[in-house]
Parts: sequence; C-alpha cells; structure tokens
Amino acid sequence: MPYYTLGYPEMANSLDIISAIAPHADLLELGVPFSDPLADGPTIQRSTQTALENGTTVKKCLAALQTLRQQGVETPALLMGYYNPILAYGEEAFVRDAAEAGADGFIVPDLPPEEADELEAVAARYGLALIHFLAPTSNAERIAAVTKRATGFIYLVSLTGITGARAQVADDLGAFIGRVRQTSTVPLAVGFGISTAAQVAEIGRLADGVIVGSALINAVDSAEPAHKAQAAAEFVRGLVSLSASQSVS
Repeated sequence: MPYYTLGYPEMANSLDIISAIAPHADLLELGVPFSDPLADGPTIQRSTQTALENGTTVKKCLAALQTLRQQGVETPALLMGYYNPILAYGEEAFVRDAAEAGADGFIVPDLPPEEADELEAVAARYGLALIHFLAPTSNAERIAAVTKRATGFIYLVSLTGITGARAQVADDLGAFIGRVRQTSTVPLAVGFGISTAAQVAEIGRLADGVIVGSALINAVDSAEPAHKAQAAAEFVRGLVSLSASQSVS
C-alpha cells in the first residue's frame, strides 16, 4: 500500500505518478496536504508543504481522485488527511464528495476513536471505511476498543515516532502484531519507517499489508523530472517482486 501526496511536486505530476504505481498496489493511500501534519516526518512534511504552496486544496484533491478514476485507475484508494480540513469542509459534505470522486475510505491520524463517532457514522452511510490506528504503546483496553469498531483494516504504527524511512524494523513489532491479532477480525497493515523490500518481506510474514510512503517520495525526488512516474513505478514494483521472492526463499 504505497502512500503518495496529491499535488506533489505538482498536481499533474502526482496524477502521473499515482497512475504509474496503481497497477503494482493492492491499495493506494493518497495524501491530502495539511499545514501541520503532526504524524509525518520531514519527507512527507516537505511534500505536503510544497503541494500547499502550489495551491493544492481539499477540493482539488477530490477532483484529482475523480480524474484518476476517469482515467481508469481502479485500485482501491484511501484519502489520508488531518481532521481540521475535513471539519472545515464539513464532514457530511466531505464524505459525500469523496464517495462521488471514487474514494474507498479515510485515514485521519489525528482523530482518535473516542472522537470519531460522527465521521465514522457518516462514512458508514456512504459505504466507506474509516481506518483507526494502534501503536506499540496501545494497552489491551485500547486494542479491544479499536478492534471492536474497525472497518477495512487496522493501521498498525510500527514504532513510537513519526513517518520516515528507517534502517531496520522494530524488535518488538512481531509481538505487537500478535497482540492485536488475538482480537482483530479485520486485516492488519503496518506503516511508519518501512523503506526496503527486505523490510516489506519481513513484515509481510506477520501482517496482511505493508505501507510505504517516505521511501517512495525519496525515489521520486531522486529521479529526473521526465522520469519521476517511471521511477515511482519501478520502486513499488521492486518492493513487491523482491519482497515476494524473499518471503518464499
């Protein structure tokens, strides 16, 4: 499940990049830029700030998703954004417009389950999922509360910190996934700090999905302007193919 920021480096580029990676992804996480992305590290912060400076708005992000659907992108897509822009847009209007644009659900990092009832209910009326988070620090009570109301999948944060590529997977990740697995009836996807095919393969043996964001943006940044979409596709395809070969070896 690759993450990519809508509007980065410009909106047209981002659509080309997302179209290129979609065939190699089971799910897409599309970032809606916000000025205070508290869960994100320097790479995604930079991409969202650039997108904002380019004039990217919530409405333009919804229009971009609709364009992707019209262009034939069928991969399920979740809009990842922070709660303030959703509240300003209006929860009902945002969910309605997202559904019409072709969204399959939402990831809202700064909306805890205790405060998510209204958005969750609106999303359910439109047949969309609201994804909840669990972290290694989540206690048994928290895990039970999230797994009870989870739809789609549960986003497991692999470490205590912000997004960004790390050199290795946390030592206690397997135990964390196991604790959640005991009560979860939905798939478990792991994100934060994952950047290599080896890490994807390692986590893929334990979880149902793996989310990669900052490393993908780094791959795009390293490519020449005319080859950014190709570089993105090769990076995601490489994660999938190399991790698959390692998982069976």
